[in-house]
Amino acid sequence: MQDMFAFADELGPLKIIHVQEPSVGLRAVLVVDNVAAGPSIGGIRMAPDVSTEECFRLARAMTMKNAAAGLPHGGGKLVVYADPKMPKERKQTLVRALACSLREVEQYIFAPDMGTDEECMAWIKDEVDRVVGLPREVGGIPLDEIGATGFGLRNVVDVALRYCDFELAGARLVVQGFGAVGKHVSRFLTAEGARLVAVADSAGAVHNPDGLDVEALLRLKEQGRSVVDYADAQRLDRDAVVDVACDIWIPAARPDVVNEANVQRLDTRLVVQGANIPFTLGAERYLHEKGVLCVPDFIANAGGVICAAMEYHGASESAVLDTIEEKLRRNTEQVLERARAGKILPRQAAVELAEERVRRAMSLRRWSIF
Repeated sequence: MQDMFAFADELGPLKIIHVQEPSVGLRAVLVVDNVAAGPSIGGIRMAPDVSTEECFRLARAMTMKNAAAGLPHGGGKLVVYADPKMPKERKQTLVRALACSLREVEQYIFAPDMGTDEECMAWIKDEVDRVVGLPREVGGIPLDEIGATGFGLRNVVDVALRYCDFELAGARLVVQGFGAVGKHVSRFLTAEGARLVAVADSAGAVHNPDGLDVEALLRLKEQGRSVVDYADAQRLDRDAVVDVACDIWIPAARPDVVNEANVQRLDTRLVVQGANIPFTLGAERYLHEKGVLCVPDFIANAGGVICAAMEYHGASESAVLDTIEEKLRRNTEQVLERARAGKILPRQAAVELAEERVRRAMSLRRWSIF
C-alpha cells in the first residue's frame, strides 16, 4: 500500500480512505483533498488499474477546478478497482456497497466519472442522498445528455483561438476518447465548422483527412460499437492518434496519455484538455517551448462539475448552460492573459489563479489546514 502522506502538502489531502468489502469484491479509494470552500465534489472513476496516486492527483485537480470555477466546493475523487463493463447486476451491487461504505463521509459528494454514469448515481441516491449527476427522472440535470463538459470545451476553444493564428472554420480536429466528453465536443465543434479528422476510443482509432461523419460515429456508439467500425476511414492503433497532424487536439480519456516519451510525435497548434491530468507537466513544457498553446484540464473541462454543483443547489438547466459559458470563457481569458503577460505556462497561470482562491477560502475558516 502506498504511503498515505506521500502526496500531502499545505493544501491537503484532508482524508485518504481505503474501502474494502470482501463479500462483494469491493476495493476503492476516496481522497478528500480540500474542503475550505465547502464539501468536496469529484467523480467516481471505475477501472481495473486505478491507484491511490491517481486518485490523489485527480482529487487535487478537482480542488483546482472547483476553485477556478468559483464553486462553493472543494475537491475529492473516488476510484474503484473494477471493470466498468461488468454485468449490470454486479455493478449495481458494487456501487450500492460503495455508497453504504462511505455514507458517513459528509465532506464528499458523489458524482459520475469514467466508468460510472447517471444510472449509477441513481443507485447511490437510493442509499445516500449526497449525490449529483442524476437522471432527469429523479430531479437531476443529466450532464452527459446535455453535454455539459463538451459545451464548456467549445467555449474554451473559442476563447483560446484569439491567442492562435487560425480560425475554427476548416480547422482539423482530433479527439482522443470518444465517450461522454469527446462525442459532445466533437458535435459542438464540427457544427461550427471544424473538421474531425481522427478519433479514438478504447478499441482503437480511425483517421480520414477529409473528415469523419460525427453523426455516424455517434450511431456506432449508441449501438455499443467502437469507432473502429466506422467504414470510410483508415484504422489505427489507439495510441497512434497522437501522430495525426491537426490544428486542435483534445484529449478526453485517461491520465498521462501524452508524456515525455510521446509528446514529440504530437503535431498540433492548440491543445484543449477535456480529460483530467491527460498530459504530464514535462509534456506541457515541451509544447510551450514549441509555441503550442495548451489550455489545462481544470480550466477547460470544468463544465461538468459546474453542472453538478448547480444541480446540487437546485438550479435550472438553462441557468447551468449560461453559467458554464460565462465562467469558462472568463477563466480561460484570465489564465491566457496571465500566461502571456508573465511569459509562463498556462498551467502555471491556472494554478496561481486557483491556489489564490483556495488559500483565501482557507484563511476564512476556523482551522488553517483543510
